[in-house]
Amino acid sequence: MEKIVAVIGRPNVGKSTLFNRILGRRVAIVHAVSGVTRDRNYGEAEWTGKRFFLIDTGGFVPDSEEEFNKQIRAQVKIAIDEADKILFLVDGLGGIHPIDVEIAQILRRHSKGKEIILAANKVDNTKRDLNISDFYSLGLGEPLGISALSGRNVAELLDEITKDFSLGEETEDTRIKFAIVGRPNAGKSSIANAILKEERNIVTSIPGTTRDSIDSIVKFHGEDIILIDTAGLRKKSKIKKNESLEFFSTVRTYKAIQRCDVAILILDASLLMENFTGVNDMKSAIFKLDKQDIRIIEDIINFRKGLLIVINKWDLVEKDTNTAVLIEKKITDHLKSFNFLKFIFVSALTKQRIHKVLEEAKVVYDERKKVIKTSQLNQYLLEDIKNTPHQSARGKEVKINYITQLRDSPPVFAFFVNDPKLISDNYKRFLEKRIREHFGFSGVPIELVFKKKN
Repeated sequence: MEKIVAVIGRPNVGKSTLFNRILGRRVAIVHAVSGVTRDRNYGEAEWTGKRFFLIDTGGFVPDSEEEFNKQIRAQVKIAIDEADKILFLVDGLGGIHPIDVEIAQILRRHSKGKEIILAANKVDNTKRDLNISDFYSLGLGEPLGISALSGRNVAELLDEITKDFSLGEETEDTRIKFAIVGRPNAGKSSIANAILKEERNIVTSIPGTTRDSIDSIVKFHGEDIILIDTAGLRKKSKIKKNESLEFFSTVRTYKAIQRCDVAILILDASLLMENFTGVNDMKSAIFKLDKQDIRIIEDIINFRKGLLIVINKWDLVEKDTNTAVLIEKKITDHLKSFNFLKFIFVSALTKQRIHKVLEEAKVVYDERKKVIKTSQLNQYLLEDIKNTPHQSARGKEVKINYITQLRDSPPVFAFFVNDPKLISDNYKRFLEKRIREHFGFSGVPIELVFKKKN
């Protein structure tokens, strides 16, 4: 279970610089989530074998000081709720600011026993260390002078952050894991609840690794399946902090994708149909997915997880026999390179096809762990390669001699060639297409690697 460390502080104290310094090259995927006046980032960091999520909570610069303080308070309280540790960053060069005092008061009142680490940034030499003694007055313990820009004392800061974090991987749970992911209000919780009511043999509920989510264990055809519901942020006060809530929700989705075997992405059918509003011919309509949906799909593919796209609220859509096929084609065409997607159209409200969700997700899971015999790969693909050979490159003939599957879950195929550097991207896509035509892998990203034949 990876811990979440949230970097808190007013704008311009160097939070983003420190974020980039800590992640460095030890980052899996970093996202910029659009904020009010600037981006906010999160990513997976590692220090001395200990992995954790680092969150740059960003800063607000509203029009008025009153609104500014309100936003800061809202964001700090959310960070306290969602993170395991708080890193409070102040400006060691500029000294204490009234907003620092405000944040410190919030942290002291609402920290709920969580550790708060106070770091004074822009302290790039021992002379400036003398200037940070004023920060003791914040009542948060000894401040550590660092320089995010030069890296001074950042190692010591990381030692302090990770001192009680677990080293290495925890014992892997080999049970099948499906994560229900998607944008807010797409119907994630409704789908999860409908599945759990449909599948009567619920064994138990276990705490998830993300806050406000519960991993339910469902018996499905004799197998235990862990259902990870990422839906649920608690409803909080109506103060303007929805953006912060959605930001932490994105972090949750990211963690759930890492844990799962198959991600069940929920899309809202009524929102998809807005692409066709006022259009006479649906086939010619310009179709776009929401950027956040695309980002989730890209994360799933980057992590090489299985993907089942569940289009919910299908009961609300005016349709004919071709509408579902058209939606599938529009989404596939829009995403272009992701031509292996698997879809199911459901209604959590009417329970239409709800019983098929786990069934189809299990199909994707089985496809992901499928192993193709080397003899079959070479029988079919070498014939394809013979019929459609790679063009000569740099005056040199390209020869593919042998294919084998290196691993499954996710599937990786190795092609042994005379010169791997000569294989074009177009030909790689051709080979992937032929693999899928012969052997399936619906809903599953596959990887092709090219090795030099000895």
